Amino acid sequence: TLKQQLKQRASRHGVSMEEEVRQILRNVIAAKEMPDKGLGSRINARFHEIGITKDLPEFRGSEIKPVNFEE
Repeated sequence: TLKQQLKQRASRHGVSMEEEVRQILRNVIAAKEMPDKGLGSRINARFHEIGITKDLPEFRGSEIKPVNFEE
């Protein structure tokens, strides 16, 4: 049941079931408030701390071309 799953999840995280539900709700709200970023933006954000200084191009909306293995 849902209640049992929440209890198990809370136990794994070392918090009460009520706190686990609060954290789940916080995460859902935070995810909805974050703008949708493309793959290049997410890679850049992840590795920015270790020295990536150039912006990575976004290919959103680009035409996808199939690979031709016969050439």
